[in-house]
Amino acid sequence: MMKIGNYELTSIETGRFSLDGGAMFGVVPWVFWSKLNPPDERMRITLAARCLLIRGEGKIILVDTGNGSKWNDKLKDIYHLDNSQFALIESLAIVGVKPEEVTDVILTHLHFDHCGGSTKMENGKLELTFPNAAHYVQKAHWELSQNPTDRDRASFFKDDFQLLNEKGKLEFVDGEKEIFPGISVVVCNGHTMAQQLPKISDGENTLLFCCDLIPTTSHIPFPYIMGYDLRPMATMEEKQRLIPQAEKEKWILFFEHDPETVAVTLQKNEKGFSIKDKLVF
Repeated sequence: MMKIGNYELTSIETGRFSLDGGAMFGVVPWVFWSKLNPPDERMRITLAARCLLIRGEGKIILVDTGNGSKWNDKLKDIYHLDNSQFALIESLAIVGVKPEEVTDVILTHLHFDHCGGSTKMENGKLELTFPNAAHYVQKAHWELSQNPTDRDRASFFKDDFQLLNEKGKLEFVDGEKEIFPGISVVVCNGHTMAQQLPKISDGENTLLFCCDLIPTTSHIPFPYIMGYDLRPMATMEEKQRLIPQAEKEKWILFFEHDPETVAVTLQKNEKGFSIKDKLVF
């Protein structure tokens, strides 16, 4: 557990899954990315689906909800879904949180590995996982999810999020703003339109939930950009803006997809930026 201002922060592991290593690193050659991310026989690398729990100010807030559990056998095989060690509800229970106690969910964006756990199948019926929570998403991103492009259509599973709207549990955010005291969002448009990165700060300490701008520690170098990104040059510019600021102001960077490392601080080196300290909480 980490404390920033009036908030207690806890990382929540929801399981592991795998994606194509080449797609995860775009134009970066295999010889470079495979050193720290060894692929399996199908060229997939192991990734975490890590969420962030924020408690304080009378709120229990969850950032993202992981892949969820609504997967058929074919998709489980394609994405190598593994909940043998971690699952969302079980991980929340370990830290004393019941689904009905969650007051708010900040969804960084609506790709399946970030909002799949927002709904569940119960007795053959689709239900909300967090029935009492308001779910926050950028308005521009919601509009994209309703009419995705051919390039990113496969990343949106409507069973993950349409019910939120039908039940009146969606809150649309328009741009960069403070959602709760000390919790704001940074909007990035490289990976997808209007991805929102939560930033928790008390003036002295700051944590940035890096989401898919910097999905793993291997993506800290500026050119290491996912092939999935809709606008890779925009991603580059966003990293060039935020990473130097994070190093200068000693931010903590929280990684959603790194299978080994939860969070780090940065330092400058001769090639750019590297890990200074690794943090676990």
